[in-house]
Amino acid sequence: MTLAPDLRARAEALGQTLPPLLAAAEHLAATVTLGEHGRRRPAMGDDFWQYRSARAGDPLRLIDWRRSARSDQAFVQEREWQAAQSVVFWVDPAQSMDFAGSTRPPKSDRARLLALALAVLLLRAGEQVGLAGHPQPPRAGKGQILRLVEALAADLAAPAQDYAAALPLDFVRQGRAVFISDFLGDLPGLERSLSQAAASGVKGLLLQVLDPDEEAFPFDGRMVFVSMGGSLAHETKSAGDLRGRYLARLAERKARLAELAQAAGWVYAAHHTGQSATPALLWAYRALQGGW
Repeated sequence: MTLAPDLRARAEALGQTLPPLLAAAEHLAATVTLGEHGRRRPAMGDDFWQYRSARAGDPLRLIDWRRSARSDQAFVQEREWQAAQSVVFWVDPAQSMDFAGSTRPPKSDRARLLALALAVLLLRAGEQVGLAGHPQPPRAGKGQILRLVEALAADLAAPAQDYAAALPLDFVRQGRAVFISDFLGDLPGLERSLSQAAASGVKGLLLQVLDPDEEAFPFDGRMVFVSMGGSLAHETKSAGDLRGRYLARLAERKARLAELAQAAGWVYAAHHTGQSATPALLWAYRALQGGW
């Protein structure tokens, strides 16, 4: 396939930035020390995990009579859940993610950093990871992180709209999903995707990445606001007068995202690029760890 000159230039630029981004993701993952991954959940696995007191309804075959003989209580062996999870990532490739205020990097850089760092942690734990919209299924193993880097590069080098128009619908049944976006576009696509996820038994995370300027709206005076792709524009003589309404709409959007996530059995969090990436990574990892 032959790329147009502007797409070729973008692809080459991405090719230069993604290897350092992967190195940064691996470094970020190394800063998160959580012990073993959250697959340590009670089930009929192979490895002994812990003892617990027997409860009404426990089958007699589960009682450890040797351990129980040393106490006045009956104890049951709990075994570690062994099945690997399939976790599918969707990292918003829309042009709105290229926004950056002041000297900060664009939101897309932070989104990719968090996705890759989380994928590194999951792969180290033996999970299977993949990228939505690509034919390759989720896989385990060290080589999969390089495939994710290549897939992200392909997504970001392709033509993009101002805001994401389509979200994943091809979920792995009973799997997990991670959506990372600014979620500033129209929401029907997200609503359809979450509805399909719920129907497929898929639980997941919505991680909203914003720039601090989008959080605080520090603009005043005469301004012309233009979307990253140039399809939308708004001129005002007094940007400061818009601040209250803008912040109210942003709060409404966050509340709606949290509502949609809860209805689908997902969880939601907001993160901005002026913050350290570590807390967001820790939240996402722990959210995938347990609670489902």
